Amino acid sequence: MELYNALIEHTNELLAKGSPKVWPYKAGKAWPDLGSAELVLQSDAAYELGALGLGSANYICTTTSSELVNRDEVVLYGPDLKAIKKDVPFARIVLLRVGVLDGEDEEVYRALKDIEFCKYHVYPEGYMVRMSPESHREQVRVSKKAIKRGINFEQVGYRYIEAYKKDANVLNVKVIFVTDPSLDFKAMLENAKKADAITNTLTHIMEGLPTDCTVCQLKDICDEVEGMKELHFGVGDKGTNAKDHH
Repeated sequence: MELYNALIEHTNELLAKGSPKVWPYKAGKAWPDLGSAELVLQSDAAYELGALGLGSANYICTTTSSELVNRDEVVLYGPDLKAIKKDVPFARIVLLRVGVLDGEDEEVYRALKDIEFCKYHVYPEGYMVRMSPESHREQVRVSKKAIKRGINFEQVGYRYIEAYKKDANVLNVKVIFVTDPSLDFKAMLENAKKADAITNTLTHIMEGLPTDCTVCQLKDICDEVEGMKELHFGVGDKGTNAKDHH
């Protein structure tokens, strides 16, 4: 599954201007998870990551390349939670290395969707996440109590790693947090939109919709993303909607 590789490479280019802190995954060190969503009232919050009016982005990219993702780790660009004193821009980017997914195309697609849904089942204590799929943003209220207890991105990241690795198809997880205001959040948001467009195009393909490029609204994505067009016609040719695409 190399459809997201160009996005991963572009993400690395965007972040190359920053100075990362890197923590290889340590078992048993994840921040406590409540198992369900916690309400952190504004009066109880120390600050908000990715607050309205500030930069924010959230996306996931999947690959089978060990050159792009080769270990479980948390990476932070910018100040850690205890050093933040006010609302700041925020991005959370997850890069996943998966094994070669065998089976029918639809089975592969379902496996990828199952992996993606893991992000909705992480509930770090004192860390209230609000995601907006439509705007590709993520906002987080961090409670004053959690700050006093020593919450940090390293342990929150470990919690995400453990959630994703419950899926047997996931080999490695790289969780990237960005709070450095000097980095290009607008470009990260554009990457989030592209990642979502790739996923939506996969949905389009798996629904067996017509493969006539001249009428397809997703033609730009197929043209831009290496491997997408081949996947599209490979699936389309199995059904009754396939047309000559030459």
